[in-house]
Amino acid sequence: MGEGDILFERRDRLGLITLNRPKAMNALTHEMVLALEDQLDGWAADDNVKSVAIRGAGERAFCAGGDIRALWEAGRENAANAYPFYADEYRMNTRIKRYPKPYVAIMDGVTMGGGVGVSVHGRLRVATERTVFAMPETGIGFFPDVGGTWFLPRLPGRVGVWLGLTGARLKGREAVLAGLCDAHLLAAEVDRLLIALAEGAHPDALIDAGVPLESAHGETIEAQEAIDGAFRGESVEAVLENLDAAGDWGRETAETIRAKSPTAVRVAFRQIREGAKLGFEDCMRLEYRLARFMIGRPDFYEGVRAAIIDKDRAPEWQPPTLDQADEASVAPAFEPLGDEELAL
Repeated sequence: MGEGDILFERRDRLGLITLNRPKAMNALTHEMVLALEDQLDGWAADDNVKSVAIRGAGERAFCAGGDIRALWEAGRENAANAYPFYADEYRMNTRIKRYPKPYVAIMDGVTMGGGVGVSVHGRLRVATERTVFAMPETGIGFFPDVGGTWFLPRLPGRVGVWLGLTGARLKGREAVLAGLCDAHLLAAEVDRLLIALAEGAHPDALIDAGVPLESAHGETIEAQEAIDGAFRGESVEAVLENLDAAGDWGRETAETIRAKSPTAVRVAFRQIREGAKLGFEDCMRLEYRLARFMIGRPDFYEGVRAAIIDKDRAPEWQPPTLDQADEASVAPAFEPLGDEELAL
C-alpha cells in the first residue's frame, strides 16, 4: 500500500482504494484522479484481482467533492488552467463506468460532487447510516457534473431534476430509495463486506456470503409525489410556478432554487433534459463543454468565494436573475468544441 492522499492495497482477491485526506473530507486532487485511473488499469489486467472497492478515510466523509479551492485559484489566473482537471476527471469517471470488473463504492459519510463521480457509476453502490448525498454545484455557480448528465435523468420520476437544481441532501437509506445507491449497510458491517470481497465473493452474492445488505425494491422517497408534480415543468420558470403553488414545501424549494446561480440553474435544467437522450460517453463530452463554459464565467468564482473562501454565504450572481440568464445566454455552453472535444 502506498502512502499519500490516495492509498492502494491488495487484499487477496480485492483491490482496495482508500481516499486518504480525512481533514479535507477526502476531496479529490488532480493527482488523485490520475493515480486512481492508473491503478484501475493495473488491476483490470491482473487476473488475481476479482473486484475493486473504494472507501474514504475517517468517519465524516467518503468524498466531499473535488478540490474546489485549487480549481478556483487556477481558474482565476486563466480559466484554461482548470481544463486538464475536468478532462482527466471525466475520463476517470468513464473508466469506472466501463470497468470490466465489479467496482464497489462504500459511500460512508458525505458523498458530494466529485465523490459522486467515483462512486455512483460502480457495479454496487453502498450507503450507510452516515451517508449524506448531494449534488450542490448550482450553489457555487457550476452544474451537476461527474456524470450527472447521465444518472440524474435516469432516477425515478423527477428526482434527478430536483436534486440537480436544489442541491438537496439525502441521508443513508434515502439515497437507496432515490436509486442512487443499491443497498444500505451499517457502517459497523463494512469490514465484513471487505472480507467477503477479499475472499472472492461477487457483489451479487454478498448476502449469501453473510453481508447484511438491505435493498429498497418497490419503495420511493417520501417526497416523490410532490417532486414529480412540481418538477414536471418544461422550463425552469414552469417548475418555479408549480412550486410556488405547492404549499410551504413548494415555496421553500422555489426559494432555494432562486438563491442559486441563475446561469447554473438554467444550464443544469437543460443539461438534465438533454442527458436523457444521450449515451454515457456523449453525456461526458457534453459535461466537458459545460465545464469550460462555466469556469469562464464569474459565477463560479463568486460562488466558491462565498461558500468556501470568505464563507459569507452571500454570492452576487452575474447576471442576478433568471430573466437575464435566459436560454440564449447559455446556448453557447452546449456547442461542440470541435478538435477540443473530450477524448475518451
